[in-house]
Amino acid sequence: MALKGNLRDFNTTQLLNLVNLARKTGKLTLGGQSQDAYLFFKEGRLIHASTNSEEGHLAAMLFKAGKLTEGQVQSATQNSNSSDRIIGKYLMDAKMVSRDDIIQGVKDYMLEIVYDLFTWADGTFTFEQNLLPAKDRITVPLNLDNVILEGSRRIQEADRLQDELPDLSTIALKITDKPLRDVKLTQDDWRVISHIHPRNSVKQIAQNNNMDEFQIRKIVYGMMQAGIVEVIRPEGMEIRKPKAPVTRAGRRIASQSPAEKRSVVTKLIDRIKRI
Repeated sequence: MALKGNLRDFNTTQLLNLVNLARKTGKLTLGGQSQDAYLFFKEGRLIHASTNSEEGHLAAMLFKAGKLTEGQVQSATQNSNSSDRIIGKYLMDAKMVSRDDIIQGVKDYMLEIVYDLFTWADGTFTFEQNLLPAKDRITVPLNLDNVILEGSRRIQEADRLQDELPDLSTIALKITDKPLRDVKLTQDDWRVISHIHPRNSVKQIAQNNNMDEFQIRKIVYGMMQAGIVEVIRPEGMEIRKPKAPVTRAGRRIASQSPAEKRSVVTKLIDRIKRI
């Protein structure tokens, strides 16, 4: 029997902790407003992750991780019936990627999905025991202790960055007069800089670079602190009164009292221990 619940009662951190401690094997489905995510575990380790908008095939993973170009993806997936393992062998034989590239690309893809789930304040979840991904998928086992630690750190950092840069669709960037040669920039910094234009919002820059909102906020905030860029209003955008950002903690407090939440969590823990 599947275990079901709501993220308002039992958040992503708590779910992953229980899977980790109980060394569970199975599939965790999380449903949100815009997409669903699917996480697979084997004996308490995360081995695969995908969403309903991105099915998690190897070529798509490597493209999103920046390991393949669009042309290379098309070349590798000409036969749509090919399994991930066949595609992986083709890519290595053609020297498009190495074995380490594949492992790191799959890992980065999985972590991007999971870290985003830590920011979900609402949604549903279902855990189905002993379900594993299709055999043709390439899996990479990840220690949940490290995932949970990094995810929890990101929650705190994401709240701070959201306070600094609340609505990415309403701000653009302008390069200052500070000489770039005086600053040590990362590859991601340069990718962002290459897309700076008065009409490009920060949200558009993130989409152009396949970055999530946490990544782009972190990069932009760092460049702002270094005096490289400043925030401006995108050209042609109508002036609107900004709304005060609502944090995840605020939404949870408003929707449920601590006593109610403790009661639900206790019941859920007992149910997970029994399956």
